[in-house]
Amino acid sequence: MPRYVVLANFTDQGVRNIKDLPDWLRRGEERLKQAGGRFVEWQATQGAYDAVAIIEVPDDETATRALLALNREGNVRTTTLRAYPREEFERIVSSLP
Repeated sequence: MPRYVVLANFTDQGVRNIKDLPDWLRRGEERLKQAGGRFVEWQATQGAYDAVAIIEVPDDETATRALLALNREGNVRTTTLRAYPREEFERIVSSLP
C-alpha cells in the first residue's frame, strides 16, 4: 500500500485548540481506516514542522481526499511526500535498464 510522509504545521486556530489534539488524531485514524488506510506513526516535532505522520492509504486519490478534509478543518496545514520503503525502492532501482 502506498506510504506518505505528512509534515504538519498548526494554524493559529490549531494552537488555540491544541488541547483537542487527541480527538483530532482519533478522528484522523478513523477516517483513514474507513478509507482503507492507517496511521503508521505520528510524532510531534520541533523545528520547521509541528508534527510528522506516516500514513498508508490505497492510492494517491485517497491520500489527497483525506488530507484535504484534514486541512479543511483549519487546525493544520500539511505538506505531503510520497514515500517508498526500502524494499520498494530497491525493486524500482533494480528495474532500471
